[in-house]
Amino acid sequence: MMAQQILPAAYQTENYLPLLKNKTVGVFANPTSEINGTPLVDSLLSLGTRVVCAFGPEHGFRGDEDAGAKVGNEIDKKTGIKIISLYGKKTKPSEEDVKNVDVLLFDLQDVGVRFYTYIASLQHFMEAAIDLHKPLIILDRPNPNGFYIDGPILDRKYASGVGEQPIPVVYGMTIGEYAKMLIGEHWLNTKTKYDAKSVDIKIIPCKNYTHESRYMLPVKPSPNLPFMSSVYKYPSMCFFEGTVLSEGRGTEFPFEIFGHPSLDKSLFSFTPEPRKGAESSKFYGQVCYGWNIHDSVFCSHLVLKYLLQAYKAFPDKQHFFISQGNEPTKIFFNKLAGSDELMKQIIAGRTEAQIRRSWRKPLKKFMQIRKKYLLYP
Repeated sequence: MMAQQILPAAYQTENYLPLLKNKTVGVFANPTSEINGTPLVDSLLSLGTRVVCAFGPEHGFRGDEDAGAKVGNEIDKKTGIKIISLYGKKTKPSEEDVKNVDVLLFDLQDVGVRFYTYIASLQHFMEAAIDLHKPLIILDRPNPNGFYIDGPILDRKYASGVGEQPIPVVYGMTIGEYAKMLIGEHWLNTKTKYDAKSVDIKIIPCKNYTHESRYMLPVKPSPNLPFMSSVYKYPSMCFFEGTVLSEGRGTEFPFEIFGHPSLDKSLFSFTPEPRKGAESSKFYGQVCYGWNIHDSVFCSHLVLKYLLQAYKAFPDKQHFFISQGNEPTKIFFNKLAGSDELMKQIIAGRTEAQIRRSWRKPLKKFMQIRKKYLLYP
């Protein structure tokens, strides 16, 4: 049993095994797709379900690939099932991939942050299910950051793999609720025309979860979010990925340590080194100076003070933000933020309070839309 008796949908086999009976199944899964510590695919096979293939997201089906690394197809050594990567050459299954599949199943543990790539994976999988005329069952899981909504809202001009829809950085929805929003707001990019009532997508909800729950993840959601403290800080600290500073990859505390070799040498020092799930990143083998906020507690809103502090302290401000070109849409920081507004505010010396005030009206508008799709109180 999970803490507080919260049961993810996958644990409630009685609610979905009957829908898989005598069917061939294709499962989108990774190590977070588990039932009491046993991988979902292994559990389904032991229960007699005919899993014929599996699909893997960023970090791969068994979850040990680097962030952003393109992942190839393979045969799973443990089960002998063909694993089709949807994070590499393609983001959607093809007709060939699902020709022997009767029903698709989706089960990934999201962290409720717009730039975490699993919601993009969900969207593309839903689009493929509709276009390939395959029924899809989504097994919902609690959102560990589901108790608040915060941050700037994405402008579609800045849509990318780290944010495709006009939602805030922290959107306060589970995977199942977000799936309902994608359908209801007609945000799915399908070749097939669809309406909310006709799509063959079923969501199995969690049990005993609410948007006030503080759900402790039983498995780390990806290699660089090893602790609940990193899961809570990730929405605020991932912005450093769009800067020249190290965001702590290659250290014990990714997204809780940040810095740069050119900062003041009296600050906290650390040296990033290659490690599993972070084989290549910024400044490996170089001493960086900055901050260690592992012991700082914050999780009820987005925190900008460290980003503002780092910008202020950085000697070469013109090169603080990583850029692939002069256009605002080419700047990775803007893709994470969802527009160029936050970058402009930082450069202009706006305070955290001033920046947060600029989010109020858009967030209020988003919350009205969100309300229509909630499955949990």
